[in-house]
Amino acid sequence: MVLYVILVLLGILGNALVILVVGNSIIREPGGGRNSDMILVNMALSNLLVSVMRNTLLVTSDFGLEVILSKDWCQFLMGVWVWLRAVNVWSTLFLSAFHFYTLKRVGPPIASLNPSRGPPKALLMCFVLIWALNLLYSAPAFVYSTNGGKNASETLMLVSSTTRPLLGCLWDFPSTYSGLAFATTSMVIHEVIPIVLMSTTNLGSLLILYAHGNAHKAAKRIEDGPILRRVPAERRAAKVILSLIILFIISWGASVISVNYFNYNRGASSAHMLVVARFSNSGFIAFSPIILAVGHRKIREVLKSIVK
Repeated sequence: MVLYVILVLLGILGNALVILVVGNSIIREPGGGRNSDMILVNMALSNLLVSVMRNTLLVTSDFGLEVILSKDWCQFLMGVWVWLRAVNVWSTLFLSAFHFYTLKRVGPPIASLNPSRGPPKALLMCFVLIWALNLLYSAPAFVYSTNGGKNASETLMLVSSTTRPLLGCLWDFPSTYSGLAFATTSMVIHEVIPIVLMSTTNLGSLLILYAHGNAHKAAKRIEDGPILRRVPAERRAAKVILSLIILFIISWGASVISVNYFNYNRGASSAHMLVVARFSNSGFIAFSPIILAVGHRKIREVLKSIVK
């Protein structure tokens, strides 16, 4: 339990620091900040909300606080939990895809040539779509959930919700088959597909950087292409993003395997697998700010000033 409390605290404090530091730089910069920083804040915000809205409740439950909510509150919270976890997945994928798109450009960003007074509308629209579409996806959670008794046991788990009956809230699908159908669809759309796309975009980014690295050697002899002179910085950014995606794949991969073992096998190790799923669900949220602190200059500066 102590380890889980540490993970939750790291997730809350770390992601709050990312939002404050990077968000402050976005506000202060004349052009509304770099696009990558806005994406980082969006991802950190989803991490923080998951920690506050779900993981803190799990911690309070571990300390013996027994609260059984009404059906309406259970439907609301189950919907919010599914919504925030789905947003978290696609926000992380958006970061990987954006970096891949940035590396594919053969010239300097348009925003640097024609600076605007605010963030790009296209980027804001992507944020709106991520949050709005995942809210629609989470609609069944607002309907097919209910409250159980103090000794209620869960018969179906989703990676995007909880790994045990929290506050007495349970899934309540019309039938076992409809519940498994929703769980399987959720696994494919919000776990398997994003992980495959993240792996693909990151592999593509590494291949592009390798090609640019070879061209960068020739660019030292002939002064051409500002994009080539940015290769070392882009390589550092790629390492940070690649580390984030590897952490995400490990965390969510372990969670997906554990939850689906519970849903489809129900062997003797089911209880242990749910414990694995619980910790792996919080792993990415807790450690992603640490990875960002290593690769983001402004976060490093703030941490150094705090330590001193």
